Amino acid sequence: MANNFIDKIGQGGYGSVYKGKLKNGRLVAVKVLNKSKGDVEGFINEVATISRTSHVNVVSLLGFCFEGPKRALIYEFMPNGSLEKFIFKDNGNQNENLLLEWGTLYQISLGIARGLEYLHRGCNTRILHFDIKPHNILLDRDFIPKISDFGLAKVCSREESIVSMLDARGTIGYIAPEVFSRNFGGVSHKSDVYSYGMMVLEMVGGRKNVNVHVNNTSEIYFPHWIYKRLELDEELRLKRITNEDDNDKARKMITTSLWCIQTDPSSRPTISKVIEMLEGSLDSLQVPPKPFLSSPPRSPTNSSNAMSTSNGANITRSI
Repeated sequence: MANNFIDKIGQGGYGSVYKGKLKNGRLVAVKVLNKSKGDVEGFINEVATISRTSHVNVVSLLGFCFEGPKRALIYEFMPNGSLEKFIFKDNGNQNENLLLEWGTLYQISLGIARGLEYLHRGCNTRILHFDIKPHNILLDRDFIPKISDFGLAKVCSREESIVSMLDARGTIGYIAPEVFSRNFGGVSHKSDVYSYGMMVLEMVGGRKNVNVHVNNTSEIYFPHWIYKRLELDEELRLKRITNEDDNDKARKMITTSLWCIQTDPSSRPTISKVIEMLEGSLDSLQVPPKPFLSSPPRSPTNSSNAMSTSNGANITRSI
């Protein structure tokens, strides 16, 4: 199927992704997992979770291999790859031709929200993703976004408002405060809303919110900077804004995402409300309180509690 794995199209902490082709000519992405201790649980979790889904903004699982130590997932192939290569300037693939227009960015942010709404409300059971980030958003030929990578997802009943977890999970820069410390509140679907907000801010700014190469990850620069400009109603100074429509879309994305990253989960909107905010008029949106932004400690004394490697790979830890 993958022609001896000669066409590698992705790499992560989980393993590698290769381009393949079915006998009927359909292109697929074959995700081969590393042979590490924790992969079996993550693999079974991903298969069990995504098998429950069917939505235009959620990637389709076409099959899997679970034979001895060999584990692979077969997904529909996404020609445009992941969202990260279109927004991060420090990405090796980034060039001016990959920069997306504001209309496209806006539609991508709306599509991701609709996919999350389906996971939170549209399934028979509620699915919490716990790893929403640009790397896990795939784009098809028409730049329609699809949520992928359900290795850290948790399935719960639709009636559950707060879920119990024995471990914290996610990637530095996107983890909701309550996920790594229960002092901030209970873990719920609002934790995905936080991750979504942080991701949309990166889409707006074209840069990572957190510099993972510095020791003090509590300083999240771009959200503070853009909040100040929004609060004072100043010019956004963002690239590629060429008209009033672009400016309105950018301001709606910023205002909505700043609501999403409120530290108190109860202050964040539901993902359904997020869609309503994005689709509504800019005049109806209020500037939220300034978020108190924080990240898990990554100092050497806390290295055993690190939530992510320096390259952004996701891991979990017990708390």
